[in-house]
Amino acid sequence: MASIIEGYTYDIFISYRQKDNKGDRWVSEFVDALRDELESTFKEEISVYFDINPHDGLLENYNVDASLKEKLKCLIFLPIISQTYCDSKSFAWQHEFCAFNKMAKEDQFGRDIKLVGGNVASRILPVKIHDLDPEDKTLLENELGGVLRCIEFIYKSAGVNRPLNPSDNPDKNLNKAFYRDQINKVSNAVKEIIIAIKKYNPQDKEVSKDVAKAIPERPKNLKTKIIISSVIVLALIILGYFFIPKLFKSSEQVEKSIAILPFKNDSPDEENTYFINGIMEEVLNNLQKIKDLRVISRTSVEQYRNQTKSTPEIAKELHVNYIVEGSGQKYGNIFRLRVQLIMAAKEGHLWGDSYEQEILEPKDIFKIQSQVAKAIATELQAVIRPQEKELIEKIPTANLAAYDAYLKGQFFYEKNVDAETEKAIFWFKESIKLDSTFALPWTYLSMCYWRGSLNSDSPQFKNAKQFAERALELDPNSGIALVNMAEILDNEYDFEVAEEKIKLALKIDPNNPYVLRNAGRFYTKLGKADESISFCKLSLKNDPNNILALKYLARAYFYSGNYTEAWATLNKYYELEFTGFSYLYYEILLAEGNLDKIVKEPGMEQDSSFRNVALAAAYFKLNNKNIAEKLCNDLIKRNISAYWIAFAYANGDEPERVYEWLEKSYAKKEIQLTYLGVEPAFKKFRTDPRIKKLLQKMNFPI
Repeated sequence: MASIIEGYTYDIFISYRQKDNKGDRWVSEFVDALRDELESTFKEEISVYFDINPHDGLLENYNVDASLKEKLKCLIFLPIISQTYCDSKSFAWQHEFCAFNKMAKEDQFGRDIKLVGGNVASRILPVKIHDLDPEDKTLLENELGGVLRCIEFIYKSAGVNRPLNPSDNPDKNLNKAFYRDQINKVSNAVKEIIIAIKKYNPQDKEVSKDVAKAIPERPKNLKTKIIISSVIVLALIILGYFFIPKLFKSSEQVEKSIAILPFKNDSPDEENTYFINGIMEEVLNNLQKIKDLRVISRTSVEQYRNQTKSTPEIAKELHVNYIVEGSGQKYGNIFRLRVQLIMAAKEGHLWGDSYEQEILEPKDIFKIQSQVAKAIATELQAVIRPQEKELIEKIPTANLAAYDAYLKGQFFYEKNVDAETEKAIFWFKESIKLDSTFALPWTYLSMCYWRGSLNSDSPQFKNAKQFAERALELDPNSGIALVNMAEILDNEYDFEVAEEKIKLALKIDPNNPYVLRNAGRFYTKLGKADESISFCKLSLKNDPNNILALKYLARAYFYSGNYTEAWATLNKYYELEFTGFSYLYYEILLAEGNLDKIVKEPGMEQDSSFRNVALAAAYFKLNNKNIAEKLCNDLIKRNISAYWIAFAYANGDEPERVYEWLEKSYAKKEIQLTYLGVEPAFKKFRTDPRIKKLLQKMNFPI
């Protein structure tokens, strides 16, 4: 049976994946229902091509015969968009969807048709039977060259994503859709497109041309009409630009930047706060794994835990377009979570959902965490790549008690206080006792011990390295574990392997502020200013109030010679946390030659090791060697780092003493020595053969 338009084989071509018609034969039932509806919609009979046994899974080099190309010559292409349809290697995608899209653009009508009412509709009319993964949606929209518009046959309820069936009760479906109504929508859409095609078919156009030749209008009137029409169109465009901005600005132009505010603990038991915090942290971590999103880190949103500011105010302060709010309750093994996504500028509710789960094993928790992250990403039309999806859905432990202990450890670790770090160590060790194959507590245990390390020969450092190695054995694809190991390795002067791990971490976890700021710290030591500043800035973009990221950025600016930006960044650091002046404060003053500020400024901590190192260096610069030597001797008695003794002598003309104390620093495996290659105070000594040899022993790649 031919099409109602001459020159076309069919009116409708149904495209689908064979696997979507197995079991309950949903596609076959849909086609039957559509045919019945078309009979009551059109006066004439509408032809439908539906291959009950379509080719499937064929590769791109499959030789498509001429018969299929003829069958594709149809007015409307109707793809059944499922979770499996968007497979670029499949027969349906390559030789039906893409082939028709190309063919329709080149035929007499074009792919997009102006309807009678003035709207424009595509001759590709998708029927969607599943919510799609973001990467599939992007694939479709890239092929179509615009926003995906579908007629949905999806049944939604908690944890359910399946095709809508005729027997489904719409009251139990979140979409509230009747199967019969959706069939009618498809039929009506088909009718509108076909009417538009018939109205504008080539024969009608030829007739209108002949009429125009027989009764020509006067050129003047034609010109006047064109001018008037042009003015009207221009006015409509201007009005549309100002009053209907969505027509001119797609959602893709809005940065997908998110801040997840601390989830509220609605449980009667305050002790459940650690659990609610853990859920929020993992949702945040999952979203950070998606390269298409920019997610603010927990350290920067924590200040809003008991916030009274409005959503737009918080968003403005954090420079984000979207806010996620949530609250949770835990009663015994039952966990309830409510989450909502808000467009910050308008305080507009974009998405929200409630989850209730009996927690019998960790996967019950991880399932909710991954569902929330994927739902938010889908709402923002973010692309989730296969490797990102795999990381989000990963279940790190099968032991519920081990995961619970880990969450408690993380709760104390985030406080970053010595006494709380001891509690964190206790809970991480408890978690490991319960599941020794659980990688996360090994990583965080390593980081706890690393906090107390001054040199790579200390017991704390050795513990940190041992635990870091174990964490990577268990999870070699953890960005945090890789960066933690890189920090340990570069402090053992193994810069080459450390850089390998940094690069791998950036590839796996590109949005993680911890990964980014430590990449910045690492490249500062290598003298790669552009890389160090760039990574530190990226970290601060995702975590604007992180004091370590600010400190690393200030250091990167200083070692690059940009003292103005170093001061500006250091001042931001002090605004967030001032516990006394740091070495960097005095290093900048010395590099600028601002010796009076060091020597004479009142209010300095007279017994501070930092200040005394700076004073010794300043007096060496002022040629007052007696005071400088006395200060150095006092520092030596107090067992101050050998590196800083060498630093003080470097500000005088004492090359022998500089070399002596740098060798002692190397023998002690002091961590600070890794800055020898970039510290301005040592610049004039780095040409000394002995210092060159020392840098070679340290494997410096500069």
